[in-house]
Amino acid sequence: MIQGFKSFLMKGNVVDLAVAVVVGTAFTGVVNALVKNVLMPLISAIVGSPTFDEFAVINLNGNIIQFGVFLTALVNFLLISAAVYFVIVMPMNKLIEFRDRKLHLGQKTEPEEVPADIQLLTEIRDSLKSPV
Repeated sequence: MIQGFKSFLMKGNVVDLAVAVVVGTAFTGVVNALVKNVLMPLISAIVGSPTFDEFAVINLNGNIIQFGVFLTALVNFLLISAAVYFVIVMPMNKLIEFRDRKLHLGQKTEPEEVPADIQLLTEIRDSLKSPV
C-alpha cells in the first residue's frame, strides 16, 4: 500500500501540479502587490478613495447593504485580470508566435517528392475507381 502511494506521488502529473501550485502562489503575491501598491493608488488619485467599501444603502428593515464591498472586489478582479493579461498572457503569446515563426523558417516550403511506389499505388487506386 505504501509502495502504491509512493508510486502515485512520484508520477509526473502530481509533481507538475505541486510546482504549479507553488509558482501560482508566488505569482499571486506579485499580482496582488501590483494591484494594491501601483494600480489602486492610481485609482485613488482619480476617484479619491482606494476602495469603495464606504458605499452602502440602508434597507427599510434596518439591514445594511454594502454594495461598495462588491464594487471594490469587482474592480480588484478587473485589475488583476488586466495585469495577468498584459504582464503574462500577451508577452507569452508573442514569444510563442516568435518561436513558431523561427521554427518555420528552417523548414522547407517545397512539397516533398512522392516516392515511386506511392505514386504507383495511387495510380492503381485511381484506375480501380474509374468505370471501365
